[in-house]
Amino acid sequence: MSTKAKTTSRDLTEGNIAKQVLLFSLPLMLGNVFQMLYNTVDSIVVGNFVGTQALAAVGSTTMIVNLFVFFFNGFSIGASVVVGNLFGSRNMKKLHDAIETVLTSSFILCVIFTIISVLGVRPMLRFMSTPEDVFPEAVTYLRIYFAGISGLLIYNIGSGILRSVGDTTRPLYFLILTSVLNIILDLVFVIVFRLGIAGVALATIIAQFISAALILLLLTGTQDVYRFTWSDMKVDFDILKRVFAVGLPAAVQQVITAFSNIFVQSYINYFGSGVMAGWSCYNKIDMFIMLPMQSMAMAATTFVSQNIGAGKLKRADEGTRTTIILTEVITFVVACLIWLFAAPALHLFTQDEAVIQFGVTFLRTNVFFLMFNCVNHVLAGAMRGSGDSKGPMVIMLTGFVAIRQIYLYIMAHFISNTPAAIGFGYPVGWMMTFVMMVSYFFWKRRKQNANA
Repeated sequence: MSTKAKTTSRDLTEGNIAKQVLLFSLPLMLGNVFQMLYNTVDSIVVGNFVGTQALAAVGSTTMIVNLFVFFFNGFSIGASVVVGNLFGSRNMKKLHDAIETVLTSSFILCVIFTIISVLGVRPMLRFMSTPEDVFPEAVTYLRIYFAGISGLLIYNIGSGILRSVGDTTRPLYFLILTSVLNIILDLVFVIVFRLGIAGVALATIIAQFISAALILLLLTGTQDVYRFTWSDMKVDFDILKRVFAVGLPAAVQQVITAFSNIFVQSYINYFGSGVMAGWSCYNKIDMFIMLPMQSMAMAATTFVSQNIGAGKLKRADEGTRTTIILTEVITFVVACLIWLFAAPALHLFTQDEAVIQFGVTFLRTNVFFLMFNCVNHVLAGAMRGSGDSKGPMVIMLTGFVAIRQIYLYIMAHFISNTPAAIGFGYPVGWMMTFVMMVSYFFWKRRKQNANA
């Protein structure tokens, strides 16, 4: 195997930092937009062609889906850091071993996740206090979605491997193709075959399996340093231990945060299907607004992991600062547009004016507070890239889970149990996490400089 990275890889240890970060992250942003389109198109089609209760059903399943997807994303983060570090250090033998280990482990995890998620649909929906008028359709959607969740998981881990060696372009092409296919299948299954909520779930998993097949074909067919060879499938437990050392804290943080958001959803469910549908629409749009910071956080993770692997610690810090600035600028522009055009954006999902009004309230109350969350995500990504995953985990669990839940309980039981007050639980968590994350980052830097 060649010891030199080929043109499909991107070396982030050289060149202009801002340019490298933007060239790396822009395909990630576009790719994340198209990945978000899977569930967003489901909501648009269901809201316009099935009904408000079906829209509420799809929205009420988002947090449950995230519970499983986020855990696997943590594993993907760990894999990206290990592979990126090996790529930066030019240790191509170990890089090959890491890719074989990551993908072999992923296939095993896919089987486990599918079984657990399908069996857990009803208990999880009951736990969320899902209303009876929404429950049957939510069960249908989730069972079909989880039966095919392996497609999404395999695509995510495969694209994570490509991302760690600097290739964010080809996964984007696959997502564009399968997102367009998902839209076509959504419309065909719902409008032509009248399959309702089952149709949008089927369309999603078919498109996801195709994206997984494409990513596997790329990894097995390439002659580059990250090639996956079926005959070399194995699990190197030393490498797997390193993956879990970074990935498990990230997974735990994301899973517990998603789990706590089930409690947020249960507070929203108290207000009925109209508010639930408005909250669902808000969450869909909010996820799009968060894409720049999530993509930039991924860029920070890869940038830092490659540069630390190459021994360029100062460049890693410069990259973190540059990424924060770029993220704040992009998010502010997007937030302004969303604040101005909140109602037209919500009209994409529903024509129910009551639902739109609730959605506008949630959006305009919360959107600019995402500026705090930009720093949270980029700093967490940078620290994970340096191998510190436990610190960001503890901070994000404290802010996104503990403080948020305390706030929600106090507001719901003692002060103001209104949809807007409950929805403001998100910004409260973002702001408190910002204070802790920045403090921890600078404390760690001072400690490292003192020991240098």
